[in-house]
Amino acid sequence: MLNESQTYSEEELVAGLKNHISEAYTYLYHHYKGALYNIITQIIPDEETANDVLQEVFIMVWKNIDKYDAAKGRLFTWLLNVTRNIAINKTRSKNYKISLKNDSLSNYVHYIDEKLSYQQNINCIGLRKAVSLLKEDFKSVLDLAYFNGYTQEEIAKTLQIPLGTVKTRLRCAVLELKKHFI
Repeated sequence: MLNESQTYSEEELVAGLKNHISEAYTYLYHHYKGALYNIITQIIPDEETANDVLQEVFIMVWKNIDKYDAAKGRLFTWLLNVTRNIAINKTRSKNYKISLKNDSLSNYVHYIDEKLSYQQNINCIGLRKAVSLLKEDFKSVLDLAYFNGYTQEEIAKTLQIPLGTVKTRLRCAVLELKKHFI
């Protein structure tokens, strides 16, 4: 009989798992959950989903331990592959993709707070003041591109100038700004 407080050889643990001894699964869970969870969170950053995947891993191990072959590799390697495959399959599932699109409102509140603090940081370092010192041509393209989020194509349409001119003005404007901060 396996005891959770002891350490066991891999062969003893595998034998206990294959005989579906609950103490073997308890030992496996307590000694491998951290490493497996870290593997999952590298693929799925959401904590709740990662915990669900970890549970799926241990259920899969319970059902498929007979497929483990010690001749092909160590138990941890097999567990790692099972974990990685389940996590990847989860990211490919339709429900997971839908859940990514349906973020909670709190995620966006945090995002908005970050965006506001970023805008404040731009003002604190004097970027807007430095932009205001540039030629009008440079100022207009920088304002549209960096402060309003326009693409280069949108800037060309808005200012009714060729796309190449927009690119040149942006490059020259950034080089001019660089002089102010060096």
